[in-house]
Amino acid sequence: MPALASSSADFTAVLFGLSGCLVDFGARTLPVTLQRLYPEAANQPCTQLSPHAALSAALGREPHSNDLSALQQALQECANEHAQATPGALHVLETLQQQGVPCAWLDELPANASNQLASALPGWLPGTDTSAARPWPAPDACWQSLSALKVNNLEGCVLISGEPRLLQAGLNAGLWTVGLAACGPLCGQAPADWQALPAPERDHLRAQATLSLYRLGVHSVIDQLADLGPSLADLVQRRQKGEKP
Repeated sequence: MPALASSSADFTAVLFGLSGCLVDFGARTLPVTLQRLYPEAANQPCTQLSPHAALSAALGREPHSNDLSALQQALQECANEHAQATPGALHVLETLQQQGVPCAWLDELPANASNQLASALPGWLPGTDTSAARPWPAPDACWQSLSALKVNNLEGCVLISGEPRLLQAGLNAGLWTVGLAACGPLCGQAPADWQALPAPERDHLRAQATLSLYRLGVHSVIDQLADLGPSLADLVQRRQKGEKP
């Protein structure tokens, strides 16, 4: 992970998406849960949707309270299966902790499912309860998370995620952003499935995801956290030249 140690210390704080970033390669927890609950709606799109919107799409109507309760329970069970750190995640977190850079994760799954996913991460890493905030892409959750970290200045704050709506929230909040193409919901492949894809198909999916994230306005795009070092180094240089997010 070249340049991470020298470049990450130049940032004020780092926010991470949880699913499809730090853990749960491919952000599979929500789609797998919905496939199990509603197999007849397997063709309904749920990527890039909030859990509530994805459930509505699967049901074809607004969910009732019993629908939401069933989803919450099933999400927690599925999260237990997907609570595995993505490549490079633990090294990145260890480096940030050693440098004293404040960091936290953001997620929009119910708290019990998010905490289950986060069980694969170091206990010192906080998540922020943003249930009262407006949903992504509103910037509220990013600002609230930084406030919880006692960060008083947006200058030098960066958000890393594979979720387009969270990245848009980071852009709206005035943060530097790093998009993750391969391990997020845009590719949406479990680790074994991703590795099993023929190289041309994998390259095509990666290219499409990368293009989508750059079109969104993300400042840098990488495959996964293992590739973060050069990306942060590039952002440091851009900041030194006076560029603003």
